Amino acid sequence: MAKDKIVLAYSGGLDTSVILKWLKETYDAEIIAFTADIGQKEELEGLEEKALATGASKVYIDDLREEFARDFIFPMFQAGALYEGQYLLGTSIARPLIAKRMVEIARAEGATAIAHGATGKGNDQVRFELAAAALAPDIAVIAPWRIEAFREQFPGRAEMIAYAEKHGIPVQATAAKPYSMDRNLLHISFESGLLEDPWFDASAESNKDMYILSVSPEDAPDQPEYVELEFEKGNCVAVNGERLHPLGVMEKLNELGGKHGIGRVDMVENRFVGMKSRGVYETPGGTILFVAHRKMESLTMDREVMHLRDSLIAKYSQLVYNGFWFAPERLALQALVTESQKNVTGVVRLKLYKGNVIGAGVKSPVSLYNPDIATMEADPSKAYDQGDATGFIRLHALRLKVSAGVEQSKNR
Repeated sequence: MAKDKIVLAYSGGLDTSVILKWLKETYDAEIIAFTADIGQKEELEGLEEKALATGASKVYIDDLREEFARDFIFPMFQAGALYEGQYLLGTSIARPLIAKRMVEIARAEGATAIAHGATGKGNDQVRFELAAAALAPDIAVIAPWRIEAFREQFPGRAEMIAYAEKHGIPVQATAAKPYSMDRNLLHISFESGLLEDPWFDASAESNKDMYILSVSPEDAPDQPEYVELEFEKGNCVAVNGERLHPLGVMEKLNELGGKHGIGRVDMVENRFVGMKSRGVYETPGGTILFVAHRKMESLTMDREVMHLRDSLIAKYSQLVYNGFWFAPERLALQALVTESQKNVTGVVRLKLYKGNVIGAGVKSPVSLYNPDIATMEADPSKAYDQGDATGFIRLHALRLKVSAGVEQSKNR
């Protein structure tokens, strides 16, 4: 009789390596290891050999970088998403893509379940499982860290190391790092360990080696660098005149942003599961893209359309952060966003300097800015009669005057 198959989201680290072996033993199942290449670089080296040596019957390492940039990062940036005013959602936006591919593999392999190593205190468990529920409600999800027997067997890192040694699991099981990291094409995040103290200064000179994608602003070049981004319908299609696909755009902007110390964020955020957590992020290319996109919109987007879209940014960002990427409300919002972006076309020039992204010019063939109308000099187009403002102000002041009169009557 054929064994059941379980698709495991596998990183090759201690946790998922132990989980792979534990799942195989506990469920007497075939474990198919899956790793999404979404820009982790050297972290992917040797993963297939590790997974097979640990007991996986099959290993998928899929290059999803282009899909990640095109179908996840770019639509999110069109929406102007920014969680709690600071976080560009680098980890959040990667999870629905990983879950989507896990479900596809489970379907192709005839697996009955998918599994992940996300902690029971974090957001990722929610993101993985909400995506799976939306895409494959018939496929079970196994979350070992929420299973009491697993937690009893592995109350700490020492027990996991001992288990790995006992079973010959090929992992580098050393003392715990002073923080955890998660890297992809959009960003790298650092959290836990010494970063759990919100008074700890992650920007101090003594901690500069923590950062991977960017130099510190103090060490960035003393001369600014100009960059031009070309947009079509809200998406960046060229950098400095070179046409690029979405992956190429992100790679180029990461290089430029990292060189100039751009995109570092240190924040305490509100997790969906109810607690606050401290995270440090590097998002060099994403920060440049975010600023450029907003400046392109300022020239080409109708005021009321912009304000309507802006009123939905907090909601959209929460949906991404909380794991509702495949939910109908996010899809509905995305349709509005897509419509809002139809004229966001043109070129933005930026100056990059020591952690700063500074606007240095914007132009568009569909610009809504008319210098003849906006000028403080005589308007040659006569499109705006300054005398009309008198009635405009009077009408808007009416309710204020009425309200003030009521307050004055109460105080007599």
